[in-house]
Amino acid sequence: MKPKILIVDDEARMQRILEINLSPKYEVITSGEGEDALRVVKTQNISLMLTDLKMPGKSGLELLQEVRKVRSDLPVIIMTAYGTVESAVQAMKEGATDYILKPIKIDEMELMVEKTLSLSRLQAENRDLRQELKTIYGPGNIVGNHPTMQKVLQLIQQVAGTKATVLVQGESGTGKELVARAIHFESDRSSKPFVVINCAAIPSTLLESELFGYEKGAFTGASKTKKGRLELADKGTLFLDEIGEMPKELQVKILRVLEEQKFQHIGGTGDIEVDIRIIAATNKDLRQAVEAGNFREDLYYRLKVISIAIPPLHERKEDIPLLVGHFLAKHREAFKKNVSGVSEEALGLLVDYPWPGNARELENVLVRAIVLSSSEWIGVEDLPGEIRGQKEGIEGKIPLDSQDLKRMKKIAQKRIKEEMEKKFVEEALRQGEGNILRSAEKVGMDRRQFQNLIKRYGISKKDFVKN
Repeated sequence: MKPKILIVDDEARMQRILEINLSPKYEVITSGEGEDALRVVKTQNISLMLTDLKMPGKSGLELLQEVRKVRSDLPVIIMTAYGTVESAVQAMKEGATDYILKPIKIDEMELMVEKTLSLSRLQAENRDLRQELKTIYGPGNIVGNHPTMQKVLQLIQQVAGTKATVLVQGESGTGKELVARAIHFESDRSSKPFVVINCAAIPSTLLESELFGYEKGAFTGASKTKKGRLELADKGTLFLDEIGEMPKELQVKILRVLEEQKFQHIGGTGDIEVDIRIIAATNKDLRQAVEAGNFREDLYYRLKVISIAIPPLHERKEDIPLLVGHFLAKHREAFKKNVSGVSEEALGLLVDYPWPGNARELENVLVRAIVLSSSEWIGVEDLPGEIRGQKEGIEGKIPLDSQDLKRMKKIAQKRIKEEMEKKFVEEALRQGEGNILRSAEKVGMDRRQFQNLIKRYGISKKDFVKN
């Protein structure tokens, strides 16, 4: 389908000349005055408007201002005589894409139209891509009806529009990067870079150069100047994953970036100013790291302006069926498998499993099941042995091969660990007479860690309170 071009000029001869020259490539609509042109813009899918600046009634500038209220994205080229160049410049300030002087050279006009339409298509593709990224990484991709997850979603919406530094805390696999991306793509920085650096995945000797960049000749092998992640994230967001693994000598430099939005290349002497938002994530207890002297207290408080805690999956088991449906919808098309869902028995096993690897482990298990499933419904037989083993039992069984031996050993180890932990918690509660803080202190545990064990094994503290 040819792009539609609207030509607005009070001279019929000029309309006809432009129509003849542009109609081989484009569908051309002509209009002699502003009000009629505005009606066309409102009712038809116009790709580009060419309008004269000086017209009786509504001028080209007034038409532009009205069009911008209706179609802010419509490219507009202003046609003007030499004596009204200043007005054309004013039109550019009002949102015109370009202007061309009369008398018009047709080849120049054709080139300008082609260039403007190409740029417009590119901008539309960028808008679509940004919208797609927002759909993929926005809050709508974070699944959970549990109150703690609803609180996470509420915090994302509240902080996205600010520049506040955010610390995302949670076990591995809970979706910390997903939360960070959601904050970025809900913010006014969504069209700018989202740059990730994993502080645990890069050797400490290389982490500084990756973050800050370096000047040519700063060290052996620095053959040219290189930008670091801080520069690449300018105007956007820098996500510092596993911030708890960052060496202390770098922590002070990151603190300066947070406070002053300035830093220096390795080997550089001048400050580089940036406008970045920092979101950090950790699976560690940074408060304990501060007390142990492994993390700077001033950086901890500077990062924790807004704190978002993501609960582990075993604490929100009611969200597992929702996540199962979400991951199936996400992956079945990619693997071209006609999988409708999960059998009731298989879903029961998925809900009962403790998920030490959290949502990431659940997603990997479902991807495996989609690939291996030979029917419309994922069954118990499609699940890994460690999940099936919850109901299978291993007492009295002899392993059939090395894989079966490995699976049964895992099940046995898991059961012994769980039984030991449960007895440990129950004994601590007996000693502490049902008081969680007292019980935790008696066994040398953090109150929150002890409480998590109570929740994990469904132990009621009331059973240990002396009457």
